[in-house]
Order: sequence, then C-alpha cells, then structure tokens
Amino acid sequence: MSLVKSLPLLQLTAESLMVSSEKVAHVQINNPLEHALLILVRSGYSSVPVLDMHYQFHGIISKNVILNEILGIERFEMERLSEVTVNEVMDTDIPTVLPSEHFLRCLKHLIDHPYIAVVNKQGDFDGILTRRAVLKEMNKYIHINKALFKDV
Repeated sequence: MSLVKSLPLLQLTAESLMVSSEKVAHVQINNPLEHALLILVRSGYSSVPVLDMHYQFHGIISKNVILNEILGIERFEMERLSEVTVNEVMDTDIPTVLPSEHFLRCLKHLIDHPYIAVVNKQGDFDGILTRRAVLKEMNKYIHINKALFKDV
C-alpha cells in the first residue's frame, strides 16, 4: 500500500490537469435552448457547462436534453427552442471538485462523466477536468514506469 501512496500520479490535483474556464465553451443560464443548441453544434461537444452572469457554475446542458425537450408526439416542436430557457431543462446533478482536489477523487467522478466542473469555494467556475486528461496522465505514468508493470 505504501507504493500506491507514493505514486507521483496521485499527487496531481484538479487544477494541474484542468482546462481553464477561458478555453471552455459554455452557455448562460438564461439563454434560450436555440442558443445552447447552436453553441453545442458549432463546438462539436455533446454538452457544455451552464454559468450565470457572475460565472458561477449551475449545471450542464446537452444535445440530448434539448432534443428531448422539443420532441413532440409526431414531430420536433422547433418553436420551443426559442420559448424554453437553459435553466428550465439543464442537468444540475453534476459533480464538481475544488481546484485542490486530489487525483483519486477526480478519477472517481470521471468514471461516470466525460468531464467534471472545477469550481472554487465561492462557486466560481475555474474550468473542467476531462476524462481524457486523466487517462493521458495515467498512460504517461505507465509508459514511464514500464518496469513496475512488466508482470501485469
């Protein structure tokens, strides 16, 4: 067990691996779904963070949520895109971590989510930590330390 505690990988924090907020596509909480869908399609992402005007994190909005909202019984009700706002349908049950959170806590959340929001103690959105970033670090660690894993 002492080997696990001494792994440099486990000394990493959310802040050291995150994509900063300036580089993250997002929508505002009061945007219409039409704007959110435009951001999602143009960015190529399936979901983006939802922030208020003070850059506080409130949840995420995804293409699936938007499409489910406009799906009628016989057709897509496209007019709803301009009638419904992001805050009415966004997913608020999203894990967040502090910038100082250690690697294992972040990894635990990333098992079920492609990314998690990094939020400071005041609730300000600092960025996102992606599953990709964590897997890249794990891959790099394993390749650098091949000798430790030769019998695995």
